[in-house]
Amino acid sequence: MSRQKTILILGGSGFVGGHLAHRLTELGWRVRIPVRRRARARHLLVDPDIEVIETGQDLAGRLPELLRGCTAAVNLVGILNENRAGDFQRVHVELAERFLRACQAAGVPRLLHMSALNANVHEKRSRYLRSKGEAEERMHAASGIRVTSFRPSVIFGPDDSFFNRFAGLLKLGPVFPLACPGARFAPVYVGDVVEAFVRCLADDGTAGLRLDLCGPHTYTLRELVQYTARQLGLRRLILDLPDFLARLQARLLQFVPGKPFTLDNYWSLQIDSVCQENGCARLGIQPRSIEAIVPGYLAGTRPRDRYTEYRRLARRP
Repeated sequence: MSRQKTILILGGSGFVGGHLAHRLTELGWRVRIPVRRRARARHLLVDPDIEVIETGQDLAGRLPELLRGCTAAVNLVGILNENRAGDFQRVHVELAERFLRACQAAGVPRLLHMSALNANVHEKRSRYLRSKGEAEERMHAASGIRVTSFRPSVIFGPDDSFFNRFAGLLKLGPVFPLACPGARFAPVYVGDVVEAFVRCLADDGTAGLRLDLCGPHTYTLRELVQYTARQLGLRRLILDLPDFLARLQARLLQFVPGKPFTLDNYWSLQIDSVCQENGCARLGIQPRSIEAIVPGYLAGTRPRDRYTEYRRLARRP
């Protein structure tokens, strides 16, 4: 009987990380996930093949010991907004660099790296895309380790931060001012992203590739917001903001707790998040559409659906 292989997932307690961790244990992997606070990874503790390790504030410093005995590693760490100036550089570039060096020191031969569609080290305006591009370049320039990068469009699925966030915002009132309504996306299902990671992990021939990942259809941001409203059973007036008002909205909302929209988000939206060549096809993955998945997790948030569920529960003996 072969010895169980171990993989470390940095950022494994997040949205994609949880799905990936459970899928890997189904395939026989032992998954190691370092977290600053164990309480944030309660949803992973039910799987006996997932080892959640609390590191406190010394996450980066403990990476060499945490990688000991691993045959592969995954970097999923990413943030959409900065709380302080330089956070993108610290999280996307410096932490990724330390992770890479720790993998090399521990002799880990395989590294899967989550980048972003349109990541570009030469990007002038979006610090998010520039920092993602810099991290990607450093990963692929490293020696002694086989690296594959994944560059998805917006990722959707249960507990996502895209459709669920718009669902929450749409419930706030009858009028919804929308910045950058013409921005284009090809949303990709989290299960398909996970499948891309799994297939590349099993195929060393994918080492060195940078794979753009998209769903089967392209939508404008306005179309996605309208779709979300329909799934919630809400009638909303969506106001397309002209460009100068979109920038003003971004400048103001970046100071609101939770940072619902920032100037850096605005600059990122100026580049369509669509694939020229979809890596899903290259890997033999048939990507699933939002129409096939999103109703399953948004529909239950409608008042009528909750009322129906209450009635069903009331009839239980």
